[in-house]
Amino acid sequence: MGSDPARELAELVADARALAEDARDRGVLHEALDASPEVTEAPGAPPAGARASTAASGATPAPPARSTPQTKAPAPRPAHAGWSALASSARDAELPAPLRLERVRGELGDCRRCALARGRKQIVFGVGSPQADLVVIGEAPGYHEDQQGEPFVGPAGQMLDRMLENVLGLARSQVYILNMVKCRPPRNRNPLPEEVSSCRPFLDGQLSVIAPRVMLVLGSVAFRALFDTQQGIKRNRGRWREYRGVPTMSTFHPAYLLRQPQDKRLTFEDLQVLKRRYEELTGG
Repeated sequence: MGSDPARELAELVADARALAEDARDRGVLHEALDASPEVTEAPGAPPAGARASTAASGATPAPPARSTPQTKAPAPRPAHAGWSALASSARDAELPAPLRLERVRGELGDCRRCALARGRKQIVFGVGSPQADLVVIGEAPGYHEDQQGEPFVGPAGQMLDRMLENVLGLARSQVYILNMVKCRPPRNRNPLPEEVSSCRPFLDGQLSVIAPRVMLVLGSVAFRALFDTQQGIKRNRGRWREYRGVPTMSTFHPAYLLRQPQDKRLTFEDLQVLKRRYEELTGG
């Protein structure tokens, strides 16, 4: 069969059109792959011109600075209903400290702010000198404290008295002793976060009145509650922290030392460090 010039021309035109479309498609694809995406300069990154100069000189460019992610601020703690009146009572400098401390106690009243009120015999507010340079903070009243209305009595209290007198040279009456919560938890369990929160304004009210130079925290429970942390006492004992601007030392609880007397040496070392700081701040 002979060739048909018209048909051959039509096929050539179709082939040329197909090649042109294929070239166009490949060109669009390469353009998309080679194109640089729009870049937003990170804080601290060199300008584009500086990067081009660096590339031309053959030097290895420094990696771009990473932007620091923004951390969402925690929600503020809810204000206690009685805190405004309590703060003004605690900070009324015209009144003597014992009277201001009594006003904080009066604001606490026959407290029913948490479930601990149902099982307590009495509120254990605190004991000692309202002008004390050293405040001692425990976790919560135990059986003996609940019976007598005074923190750190019984065997643990006797141990604390020896710690104060034999190492720090201070009588119990020269310091102020209190607990994170003012009522005994059932079966001496650890106080719950909501119970600590209910008592916190009154703890802060006491500290505002006393204005101690130094504080001593006894035991993991009190340490965690005061500083709102999950860390334990063994890793933090003997180290200085601050609570509301007051240098604060933590060490083992006397009740723990009665069960683990081998750690008395560590507690002695912690108290020696505290004694030096106490003497520096009080002039003796």
